[in-house]
Amino acid sequence: QVQLVESGGGLVQAGGSLRLSCAASGRTISNYGMGWFRQAPGKEREFVGAISWRGDITYYAVSVKGRFTISRYNAKNTVYLQMNRLMPEDAAVYYCATTPGPYRTTTAAAEEYAYWGQGTQVTVSS
Repeated sequence: QVQLVESGGGLVQAGGSLRLSCAASGRTISNYGMGWFRQAPGKEREFVGAISWRGDITYYAVSVKGRFTISRYNAKNTVYLQMNRLMPEDAAVYYCATTPGPYRTTTAAAEEYAYWGQGTQVTVSS
């Protein structure tokens, strides 16, 4: 079973950048699709973006498209979320997740992901 650990969150001013990491252990994630989600206080968890298991396809929520970039470095068993031009509404706990099996298509639906990290807090000051 895979364990996912997010890191890289923190406090940043509006307009700033952060890079979140999602490090996997227990098994390789090199052939697993990965997703990023976030949840702000009082709100439902929402899709941020996803990357295919090959790493050749990424897609994003409209709210972050053009500002956020997902990448993966399989040699380190890690997926990244680069967040630029952060806005106060980006503040949330960010989670990474993996598909339940290898070679699966990634989606924007949280229920399609089987394993989740504990989350990392991102705070954006205005």
